[in-house]
Amino acid sequence: MADNVASLFRGTAAHSPSMAALARESDGVGPIDFCIPCNPYFPTPGMFDELAGRLREIITYYPSSADTITAELCALLQLPPSCVAMGNGSTELITWIDHLLVRESLAIPVPTFGRWTDQPMETGKRVDMFPLMESNGFALDPAQYIEFIRARGTRVAVICNPNNPDGGFLSRRAVVNFMDQLQDLDLIVIDESFLEFADAESDPSVVEEAVLRPNVIVLRSLGKNFGLHGIRFGYLVANPALAGKIRSMLPKWNLNSFAETVVFMLKEHGAEYMESLHLVRRDRLDMARQLSALPGLTVYPSQGNFLFVRLPVGAEGTVVRDRLLSEHRILVRECGNKIGSSSRFLRLVVRPETDVRRLVSGMEQVLYGSRRGAAVPELGTGTSYSSGTAAVDRLISETNGVGMPLAAQAAAMPSLPPAQTWPGPAPAQAPTGMPGLVPAPAPAAAMMPPQQQPAARMPAPAPPQQQPMPAVAQMPGVAQMPGVAQMQPAPQMQPAAQMMPQAPPMSAVAQMAQMAQTAQAQAQRQQAPIPAVAQAPSPAAQAQARSMQPPPQAPAMPAMAPAPAAGLGQTGMPGLRNRGLTAAQVRGRTEPEPAPAPQPTGWPAAGAMYNQVG
Repeated sequence: MADNVASLFRGTAAHSPSMAALARESDGVGPIDFCIPCNPYFPTPGMFDELAGRLREIITYYPSSADTITAELCALLQLPPSCVAMGNGSTELITWIDHLLVRESLAIPVPTFGRWTDQPMETGKRVDMFPLMESNGFALDPAQYIEFIRARGTRVAVICNPNNPDGGFLSRRAVVNFMDQLQDLDLIVIDESFLEFADAESDPSVVEEAVLRPNVIVLRSLGKNFGLHGIRFGYLVANPALAGKIRSMLPKWNLNSFAETVVFMLKEHGAEYMESLHLVRRDRLDMARQLSALPGLTVYPSQGNFLFVRLPVGAEGTVVRDRLLSEHRILVRECGNKIGSSSRFLRLVVRPETDVRRLVSGMEQVLYGSRRGAAVPELGTGTSYSSGTAAVDRLISETNGVGMPLAAQAAAMPSLPPAQTWPGPAPAQAPTGMPGLVPAPAPAAAMMPPQQQPAARMPAPAPPQQQPMPAVAQMPGVAQMPGVAQMQPAPQMQPAAQMMPQAPPMSAVAQMAQMAQTAQAQAQRQQAPIPAVAQAPSPAAQAQARSMQPPPQAPAMPAMAPAPAAGLGQTGMPGLRNRGLTAAQVRGRTEPEPAPAPQPTGWPAAGAMYNQVG
């Protein structure tokens, strides 16, 4: 297989070669699959034995009609059949949603599932891609996404919850609020293909809202949940008019006999299915802990059955992928061909502990095994931050039509949003753990003392006595990193003369009282290199500065107190996470763990209210 690895990936139209193709290259035995997001615990071995015993019957005869199979699924999930359309995989449903309901434009956060970007572009629609920022852990801000949709005039909006490939999660309340604020759009699609694996909430689905709203579709997957991608079956939930419009376009026999057999088997195996979800969630925590221990590897919190990881600086994803496959027989998903991602990122499917140990061992050997042949040239030290998504500007500008490239957007945006403006003076030096960042001029309002700041924090001419913001807070895209403010040392009161922005450092205030004439001459010589955003101090201000004596050391400001040392590994900033992940972080939770819910005895219903709908 080693000689043919590169050609296998180049010769496929998908992101990875099929398992059948890989098995043919290796004497009929495929690699350990960390690429395709299946459920490794379902169906059970007994269910597979039953399917094998009925194989001849299954492949010989036609299946029942899609209406018959849909009715059985709806009885299982307590859904009204009039609100459901089943498809030959979620991609068939996405295709018909695009053809029938997307007229001119569609908005989607990126990176995400590729069919949501590719399918509308294939039919000539404008795809407005909202970039999820690496500096914010690829978390989706619904308010900013809504502003983007309004600014672009998009008519259809999509949210994948959890998102693929990063596993980002929005609460049910946040999704409902998103739908409330966009009631005027032609269509809102909530793709819940991986929601069965989430445990941040006990009931995160919005299927109840879909049947009551005129413009909402919820997409669900059966292949991903059941670990049966080869069967190709999924379903959507919407009000009867929308669901019926999609259902009327589907072929009479668009579902195969394997799908029918599995659907009719499910009612006897609800307890086993729920146990499989519990095991996947457990394995997700353990796998994230083991991966986060690898030097330089960043693991992002996930609510899916996969983990999104950023490779150490210097590692190329395609090289790591090919070597894991050829040297260790491990298949991983390299995300360089995902819009909004790069080759520094891998998506790794959650698997049992035995397989994870083999993955971690293989990655250790590929990344750090020998200095001459390692994918990482040398181990980095410190917590330097390096973006892996530099190609986003080019990709967005190419696919977004008249959309503004991200670099231009960043230049047009203020350095700090109102909710994250610093409350007062901050240290002038940049953190030592962020090399390579160059100080940029801060907005004048952000540099004003608290008592002088306007209510709306709009930029205004800078007064003579001001202190510039830290350099890291003024870099576009880095200002919103959670945890940066907590890492600043507690500031101390500074004399007025040191609060002026200067290029070369001036002499200490303690010496100015004894050297008045010398300090005045130095201040005059240093007026030329002062940045344009500040004004030269007046003679009265200079005299006041010369007369000031250094005050005693002031206590640290409460708002700028450094975070406790124990919390350093729990910041939300990916570049500073160097002590692994907590269980709450891996689940994407910010609240204490809830009490365990009682185990259900039957098949999990999609919503109890559906008994009264339709």
